[in-house]
Amino acid sequence: MHQLNSIFGLAVIIITGYFGAKLLRKIHFPAVTAYLLIGILIGPRLLNLVPLRIISFSDFISNFVLGVIAFSLGANFTLKDMKAAGKPVIWISVLEASFAWIIVTIVMVIYFLLSGMAIHPSFVLGAAAAATAPAATVMVIREYRARGTVTEMLLRVVAIDDAWCLIFSALAITFASAVGSGNFNLLVIIRSLIEILASLLFGGILGFGFHYFSRFIRTKEELLIVTTGFILLVVGLSIKLHLSPLLTSMVSGVVIANISKDSTLFFETLRKVDPILFLCFFILVGANLEIGLIPEIGIMGLLYIIFRVIGKFVGVKIGAWKSHADARIGKYLAWGLVPQAGVALGVALSAKALYPEYGGMIFTTITATTVIYELVGPLCAKHGLQKAGEI
Repeated sequence: MHQLNSIFGLAVIIITGYFGAKLLRKIHFPAVTAYLLIGILIGPRLLNLVPLRIISFSDFISNFVLGVIAFSLGANFTLKDMKAAGKPVIWISVLEASFAWIIVTIVMVIYFLLSGMAIHPSFVLGAAAAATAPAATVMVIREYRARGTVTEMLLRVVAIDDAWCLIFSALAITFASAVGSGNFNLLVIIRSLIEILASLLFGGILGFGFHYFSRFIRTKEELLIVTTGFILLVVGLSIKLHLSPLLTSMVSGVVIANISKDSTLFFETLRKVDPILFLCFFILVGANLEIGLIPEIGIMGLLYIIFRVIGKFVGVKIGAWKSHADARIGKYLAWGLVPQAGVALGVALSAKALYPEYGGMIFTTITATTVIYELVGPLCAKHGLQKAGEI
């Protein structure tokens, strides 16, 4: 009976996701937003059509899909493309992530001081603000077949963006722990940096290994099987070794994109299966959302939402100006950086485990604001690409 319920629940997810997205598209809703709304509707808080067994299985799906997304984004980092993109990618990605981090941190420090609370959780909230949700942005680009200068730059920036967030978060969590305990320990920061570097190195080694074994692949069917197994291996080993699955997957994709003569085949093969993976992923995100959390975040959540977006827009503007990028990039690219999910939620989970007193508040704020960002973000991304004339 449990197995039947799970199969029925999966059928409900796929069928309602498909038809719901088709229906909502008639009123110009991107598929990502539609999937999230459908997930909330059929989830345990409302219609309760998704069995708990599938809800509990959503961690596996989330990790795998984020691995697929990160690996696929690696295709944007060929040396040829990076040379063509030049300085704008680095300048824009560094500055939009940094400004979101710095501005949100400053605002949160002021808010915490005025509220009479300890300030160290504000550093973690600030670092989480640097992240974006590549899955949402990539899906909007694919759905509307966006092409052009802004689209290409957006794909490259979102690919790097979460890497900056992971680095900032590792430093912020360490700094917050030191401030909270009154013991600033340089060794803890060094250990965090080593973990980040180890993720990059490990992803590179696995990418070279996959390239070597790929010479034995003969058909596209075999390529799909082996690529899927490889991504599962990268994600699974990263979790086992306490490294970043997102970073290791992305670096593996970068290596494949640069050293394989037929690298496009790896990424094109994944495109055959990722639509249903994305559908299940976003509907399960919606089904997992605690609707009751949203009113609880209050002023702090509102400040986080507003100033994170301000940081992104200011950083993109300055980065585009500094690197002499196309004027349309400075005007419209930041709209595609509004969505936020995976890495930010990972930071929130880390904070929850590290700070028993304040971790719940950080987790609630990031989780609840993620709901809003994931509902509004795809619409913003679509708006920016439309304004840029690339849809």
